[in-house]
Amino acid sequence: MQRKIRLTPVRLLVLGYLAVIIIGTLLLMIPFSSKITGSASFMDALFTTVSASCVTGLIVQDTASHWTIYGQIVILLLIQIGGIGFMTVVYTILKLGGKKIGLKERTFMQEAVSAPNLSGMGRLTTTILIGTLAFEALGAFVLCFRFVPDYGWGEGIWMAVFTSVSAFCNAGFDLMGDKTGNYSSLTSYAGDPIVCLTVPLLIIIGGLGFFVWKDIKDNRFHFRKYELHTKLVLIMTAILVVVPTLIIFFGEDWTVWSDSPVWYESLLSSFFTAVTPRTAGFNVLPLSGAASVKSVTILLTIILMFIGGSSGSTAGGVKTNTLAVLGLSVVSLVRGKRSVECFGRRIDETNVKNAAQFVTAFLTLIVVGSVLLCLFEANNHLWPDSPDVAGITVTESVFEVVSAIATVGLTTGITPQLTIGSQIVLCVLMFLGRAGCMTVMLSWKTPSAPAAELPMEKVRIG
Repeated sequence: MQRKIRLTPVRLLVLGYLAVIIIGTLLLMIPFSSKITGSASFMDALFTTVSASCVTGLIVQDTASHWTIYGQIVILLLIQIGGIGFMTVVYTILKLGGKKIGLKERTFMQEAVSAPNLSGMGRLTTTILIGTLAFEALGAFVLCFRFVPDYGWGEGIWMAVFTSVSAFCNAGFDLMGDKTGNYSSLTSYAGDPIVCLTVPLLIIIGGLGFFVWKDIKDNRFHFRKYELHTKLVLIMTAILVVVPTLIIFFGEDWTVWSDSPVWYESLLSSFFTAVTPRTAGFNVLPLSGAASVKSVTILLTIILMFIGGSSGSTAGGVKTNTLAVLGLSVVSLVRGKRSVECFGRRIDETNVKNAAQFVTAFLTLIVVGSVLLCLFEANNHLWPDSPDVAGITVTESVFEVVSAIATVGLTTGITPQLTIGSQIVLCVLMFLGRAGCMTVMLSWKTPSAPAAELPMEKVRIG
């Protein structure tokens, strides 16, 4: 007798992302979506779709010079869907269509945004949509003051809207390629106050998470009234912005890019470079080439990409709250406490266990992905239409893999030259990073009868 496959919320979430990727790939393969003769290749369309819907930003073709306005609109829609979550979009369409939102739909929505319970899902969805559109509109309005004078009204407004949505959704796609050179990102605006403040602030707000927004909205600026999750996210975000900014500011040689560097422009560029790895993918300082950033900035960028934003946000990575819980568990161990405590609260042991499992899975994927990239690029002659590049360094491999699974989009410049095998690896990592590696693994889990507990035995640790 054939067993019927249940469509659980976790499985629907995974299938939903796959459906978005398939549709997006087909749309980008339509001939008039790209500026080249004929249609874009399947691999180019697939990689771009995965990167956009998983709000990553890694690209194999420059967005501005390769894709037409139609293709750019498709990419922007994929970024928006990936940023707020496709289930949020479905939930909103059902609501606007007058369909009654039942328990099943609320359960799917809860899984999509990692909500702690089913209550208030309607209000949360409204907060997500209104907040997203409001911040993106405000960001686009401010960026217009820079892009409109540079590129004219029509193109300037489009670039402002595209950049604002891409920044808020932590995607990292830009339209600067046909203006300042392919894959140049925002390097022509290094030190610019409007760009170097607006884009990072959009990234930070998008990376805080929907639950933090709601908590701040409900309790205003009364820090003591915030939930523990909100307190940890705000503290970790502040630390991960201030400390890296100072390290980059004092660690870089600013005379490389300017004979007479202005201190506040260098500080703005440091702030931008410290924020964007969590997890947007824009850059104002070159990450490759003769005049690239120092190795300390590359290492710091990898660490920040690994950490990412916060749970229930547009960002990727292992998340700030995950890192905070693991850090607090170490503090509790040193202090000899049996439980993990913070702000007068005891953190559930299940949270600590889940955090450790998630970080372990994340690190495992990074190791496997890096090994595969090094292997495929060292034997690139085995792949069809592969560029004649003699492998990649370990640093480049790790950087690219962490950028993919943390859905960042920063690159040392090797993405367009990678073999098809390496591009497929990055696609898988981007998908796992956005859908959630634990979520994808749980989607294969089938309910089973509880088994009897096995005898316990301790294992030496450390």
